[in-house]
Amino acid sequence: MYEVYDTDKRKLLSALSHGSIFFSATLVSIGIPVAILFVSEDPIVKENAKEAINFHLNVWLYGAIIGVLSFLTLGLLGFILFPIWFLVHWGLSIRAILFSLSEVERAYRYPFIFRVV
Repeated sequence: MYEVYDTDKRKLLSALSHGSIFFSATLVSIGIPVAILFVSEDPIVKENAKEAINFHLNVWLYGAIIGVLSFLTLGLLGFILFPIWFLVHWGLSIRAILFSLSEVERAYRYPFIFRVV
């Protein structure tokens, strides 16, 4: 049987999952998509929450790599890579939010990330 889900609720929860990365750079921000993953019954919202969790983990991983490279090169490589990483990370998050608000029948998939969850 085909289940009907509330599209407004789907848009809100999916956008909130992807937008949680803007709340802080700490572990608090990953708690929002984790909570949404466990609370929601909507399969699209669950997929968006999983993708947001994977994106958080990738952002932290790439940030750690850039931090180590910056330390090893006395800040030179970090000075070049950090602004690029920052713009890509924010740009992909904004793109995911806009996609979630316009495409309610599909989950957004971030490019170039490792999917752990």
